[in-house]
Amino acid sequence: MALSALTALPGSISAADKFDRTVLPIHEPRNAPITEFDVRNATPPPRFQIKAPAGAPNVLIVLIDDMGFGQSSAFGGPINMPTVERLANNGLRFNCFHTCALSSPTRASLLTGRNHHTNNTGSVMETSTSFPGNTGQRPESVGPLAMTLRYNGYCTAAFGKSHETAAWEVSPSGPTDRWPTRSGFDKFYGFMGGETNQWAPAVYDGMTKVEVPHDPNYHFMADMTNQSIQWMQSVKSLTPDKPFFIYFAPGATHAPHHVPKEWIAKYKGKFDQGWDKLREETLARQIKLGVVPAGTKLAPKPAAIKDWDKLTADEKKLFTRQMEVFAGFGEYTDTEIGRLIDAINDMGQLDNTLVFYIVGDNGASAEGGMSGMFNEMTYFNGVEETVADVLKHYDELGGPGTFSHYAAGWAVAGDTPFTWTKQVASNYGGTRNGMVVHWPKAIEAKNEIRSQWHHVIDIAPTILAAAGLPEPKVVNGIPQTPIEGVSMLNTFNDAKAKETHLTQYFEIFGNRAIYHEGWLAGTVHRAAWEGKPRATLENDVWELYDTRNDFSLANDLAVKNPVKLKEMQALFLEEAAKYNVLPIDDRLLERVNAALVGRPDLMAGRTSLTVYEGMAGMSENVFINTKNRSHTITAEVTIPEGGADGVILCQAGRFGGWSLYLKDGKPTYSYNVLGLQRFSIASQEPVPAGKATIRYEFAYDGGGLAKGGVGTIVVNGKKAAEGRIERTQPMAFSGDEGADVGEDGETPVVEDYGIAAPYRFTGKIAKVTVDIKEMKPAEKAAADAAGAEAAHKKALAD
Repeated sequence: MALSALTALPGSISAADKFDRTVLPIHEPRNAPITEFDVRNATPPPRFQIKAPAGAPNVLIVLIDDMGFGQSSAFGGPINMPTVERLANNGLRFNCFHTCALSSPTRASLLTGRNHHTNNTGSVMETSTSFPGNTGQRPESVGPLAMTLRYNGYCTAAFGKSHETAAWEVSPSGPTDRWPTRSGFDKFYGFMGGETNQWAPAVYDGMTKVEVPHDPNYHFMADMTNQSIQWMQSVKSLTPDKPFFIYFAPGATHAPHHVPKEWIAKYKGKFDQGWDKLREETLARQIKLGVVPAGTKLAPKPAAIKDWDKLTADEKKLFTRQMEVFAGFGEYTDTEIGRLIDAINDMGQLDNTLVFYIVGDNGASAEGGMSGMFNEMTYFNGVEETVADVLKHYDELGGPGTFSHYAAGWAVAGDTPFTWTKQVASNYGGTRNGMVVHWPKAIEAKNEIRSQWHHVIDIAPTILAAAGLPEPKVVNGIPQTPIEGVSMLNTFNDAKAKETHLTQYFEIFGNRAIYHEGWLAGTVHRAAWEGKPRATLENDVWELYDTRNDFSLANDLAVKNPVKLKEMQALFLEEAAKYNVLPIDDRLLERVNAALVGRPDLMAGRTSLTVYEGMAGMSENVFINTKNRSHTITAEVTIPEGGADGVILCQAGRFGGWSLYLKDGKPTYSYNVLGLQRFSIASQEPVPAGKATIRYEFAYDGGGLAKGGVGTIVVNGKKAAEGRIERTQPMAFSGDEGADVGEDGETPVVEDYGIAAPYRFTGKIAKVTVDIKEMKPAEKAAADAAGAEAAHKKALAD
């Protein structure tokens, strides 16, 4: 059935459907009391059953992470992505589609149809504040799309990255209202946060943390694809007439860039020309493909990005390798998505599956800095990796021994033809992402381009319209904030359809802009690699572009047309007030300190935490902070006859962390500094059988951050070992690996525990108590500032 007119939708509510679908969940009708005594003489009332509108399509949203407009081959980029190309060749390419310039904001908007500040997601979860628009907690008045579809008869599932739950809510204490399976998804299999190690991810099935296979060939991208295929096949096998909604959001291609070697090898030598030439080549392909208008000029490259021909031989060697890794990661990811598409087709479902393949949740990421890095955590701890440092790991890049990112020059090239990158919400380099729509049953057009201006908040209303469902007015008894996006259906079979999304604000950490009827005005308040804003908010320099005649934003008209600029600035303030964007918050260090910005902190004011066996994956947002201070770890355990081995308590893993464990029955403490240096203190004697108290005491040297100290192991009140920890990590251990009691999940802190992963303790743990010593005021201030800086960098990278 063609969607030649909006009245010919596959999904439509029959006249016999008497339900009020604007109030969810749909209320069960009351039947008159039955007065017949004998069931044999009685007629049962119709069974209350909610079904999706007849012919409603399945829905698949694919959202790639951190991929720029100019990276996928479907939009003229150098990365071969056959799946999205195949869908585009049989569907539509949208070349004026926009995101929010950052992870959580884009995802919240996508999944609700409301602006990110309406979702209280003005930034990533880790930098939430007490101001409306930035609290990090989606209001009950903003019902998610998945919940609406589920209440209307859909099966719903999410796979991959979920970065829409407040950081302090990702614990057993919750509240769990904003976890995926409490937000409308029947099924969730993925990770909670901004990034994960693809070789050893921290995975949840629903709200339960699960252990992934300890297989050297394991990769999360293949795992989540397998999970999604299995789920789709199951629901279509059992309920073939019930449509599904799958939200498929890989951690790829966000750092760390992890991909099997054979995919990296496919790109050997493909980037030797460098990022400047790549920008030119990409633009030429974009124009030939038609996704960029003929005559478009490259927008200026940021001054901070070096010219390729001025780089040293070592820089070129390293940087080309980084891009080969990233490109392999991109193609591998798209190929896995192809397996899901093929499985849907094999089930006979692809014809009536509405697919949105969104190539990036923001622009390409420049957060790797000017040289990239072997271990992303070095950046968050103030340790600069030089080109020579990273080159030592040249052959390891992309593998499980690295946590790598590429140099910012590749991000700029990846956002061709624009200037800026992820985080810069005031430029299309940060917000314009290619999107492909595929729906054979309803879209007549094949391999066509749509250039109507749209935004990520338009996806949800489009899906509701395609399914023939009304926008809900009340969900779970709560009146709903109206959806703020518009449907895109009018464009599906009409390349010249009138534009309906006429005005849109953008704002991320002070980078802000306003789009209105072809004009874009904005200000670059701070680039991704800049440690502080360029000016105060009042003194920001604004730019003005006529996007109808300047696709790449190469011709700033602010000086020539000050009247229009002033008009646009006034409109921004009007929209900002309307959507809880004000006050603009560009704070850096302060915003990551929960106490300063009024964000909940489970450890606020606490100097002691007792944890118990089985508690695992406790992120740094919910675990007590032992960095830059003296502390003790006291474990009450029972040792069986013959001794015990394994982890008592650890935090993080291969790329930085610490562990208290038994090896050959002997208590040992190991501190891993960023995967670069390790210190161990071990007793010479095993702990005797029976109940025992094992205590690790750390006397911090003081005098600043990242200092060392003396570590002492005490068993049953007697000193068993003592040694020096010469340096420590001052700011952050990991963005994805947490603290574990009785095991060491994901990657190990220690590579030679002597037993098999996950290195479970073979005795019994009654409890483990971590006590931290109060710091001197000056030391505390320095530590708070450093921790805030690290967390802010980490949050931005997410």
